[in-house]
Amino acid sequence: MEAMSRRWPVSSLLLIASGILLIGVGLYFLVLRPPLLPEDIRYMGLTTAELQVIGPRLTSWLSHVFRVLGGYIAATGVLAVALAVTSFRDHRPAAAIGAAIAGTTSIGLMAAVNFMIHSDFRWVLLGMAFVWAASLALHARELARSSAGEVQAGCSP
Repeated sequence: MEAMSRRWPVSSLLLIASGILLIGVGLYFLVLRPPLLPEDIRYMGLTTAELQVIGPRLTSWLSHVFRVLGGYIAATGVLAVALAVTSFRDHRPAAAIGAAIAGTTSIGLMAAVNFMIHSDFRWVLLGMAFVWAASLALHARELARSSAGEVQAGCSP
């Protein structure tokens, strides 16, 4: 019960925020995202005639793909929140390593690819990646302070 009585480290709060953001993006992909955005058509360089020929089949396929992708994005967010409220909060090194790998391969990669394709959403995704990265940087700082015998930032004894 001692862990529940102390205040939350800022690093954990940022990882929780990152997870909530990812859950939101996942829900967007599951429920709201149309199969083809204007930026998708722009990137593919399709003419109106080409889009009319392949559009119905492509949109049907992409609807399924985005449902699966949305589920995985939301699941990553749920797992980030679960990690933040457990071992990441307790400053366990394995939790930080897992969060670093997960952040790099999820929101980090998503942001990088969106810059490569000049997505309209690239800056939003980069901001989300920075929130995740900030949680890791603060985690390392909090761990260093506690190792040096200082009181952890944001935590009461």
